[in-house]
Amino acid sequence: MSHVNHKVKWCLKKAEKELQEGNKHRGLVKKNPDLALARKHILKAEHNLQAVVRFKEIDFSDWSAPATFYSIYHSLLAVLVKLGYESRNQECTFALIYQLIETKQVNLDAKLISEINAMQPEEAHEKPTIVDVRESEQYGVSLSLEDNTYN
Repeated sequence: MSHVNHKVKWCLKKAEKELQEGNKHRGLVKKNPDLALARKHILKAEHNLQAVVRFKEIDFSDWSAPATFYSIYHSLLAVLVKLGYESRNQECTFALIYQLIETKQVNLDAKLISEINAMQPEEAHEKPTIVDVRESEQYGVSLSLEDNTYN
């Protein structure tokens, strides 16, 4: 079983256990597909993408990295919700997306997804992932994001 499949299995069990204990889950839950909620995730993704442009206009480009990440992330959540999953954990979201790509249930580019978040421990990147940039900008002290960061 691949690393991704192990991770998805772990995420499903984690959520199940947390729900049985009466807690809010922080994993993956299989549910009925919800197109209305998927559309709301797309609206949120579009909203965050508009923020990226506005942040640059008002000289707050350091906030563009988190807004870019969450625009993409909400798009991925829309895919999962449309297929009947609820995720409350970023690692679980990416693991399930990779699994859906591997099983050809979604037509997404695994290489592109790996530029957002590296799931495989052995993956090496010449450039930082979007998660790396987001964390650097969100938790660091830089006040601007270089225009060539994503090139």
